[in-house]
Amino acid sequence: MTTQTQTSTKTLAQALFDAYQSRKPLDRAHWEDELSDDDRAYQTQDALMKLKNQGVGGYKVFLTSKETQDMFASNEPLYGAQVPTHFLKAPARLSLSKDLMDPLAEVELVFHAREDLKPSDTLEELATKTTVAGGLEVPDSRFADWFPKLSKYLVMADAAVGGYVVYGPERDSTDLGVDKMAQVEAKLFHNGEQVAEGKSSEVLGNPLLSLQWLVKKLASQGKTLKAGQRVSSGTFLLPPKLTAGEWKVTFNQDFDDLVLDVVE
Repeated sequence: MTTQTQTSTKTLAQALFDAYQSRKPLDRAHWEDELSDDDRAYQTQDALMKLKNQGVGGYKVFLTSKETQDMFASNEPLYGAQVPTHFLKAPARLSLSKDLMDPLAEVELVFHAREDLKPSDTLEELATKTTVAGGLEVPDSRFADWFPKLSKYLVMADAAVGGYVVYGPERDSTDLGVDKMAQVEAKLFHNGEQVAEGKSSEVLGNPLLSLQWLVKKLASQGKTLKAGQRVSSGTFLLPPKLTAGEWKVTFNQDFDDLVLDVVE
């Protein structure tokens, strides 16, 4: 990486970190020409995570359906590292004015690694090495008016528009096995009214495939998905805007319901 490229990467990472702290959004038009390839985008994300100085609590996988990939002109998923404090056990509460900027609501499965995961792991081995929980992810961006207009490179740089991940009670992934992991159905409610529903098969056909993709992608960059880290594996549905009120997700396959209260 040239000195000019390093300076550019650090400048964007610092701007993202400043917006992360102040909750004052960046103008995406100002930064759209800053990144033009995956490597620099992920390098910017790495620099942003160093500035946060909290370590990596886990990851979120983004663009796990053809519909969302088409929105961001991508032919594969992408990932974002997340700080430990942004994984919240349900029931949880978030403030629009204190915690968030321009959030959405996504229904996901959240995996928790019991041991380091390897790129050679089969889907069955990944199930043996993880627990799984129902999840409500809250994507959020440091750029104004971002969805679905933000370039995929700026999405990558912004930790895959990572906000918070709320997760329910964990269970052994082997309770479901590979086949049933693709048969989870969920409904999303806001203040008691259903606003969306979706299936886990929307996540690359099976959320375990999303987890496997992430483990291999990290390995290609010299990284390991480590024991104790969590993965929000991809949304079941096209996300609505997160607003104040009670958000609830119900699942089949014996997953517990989970609730997120959102206040102004």
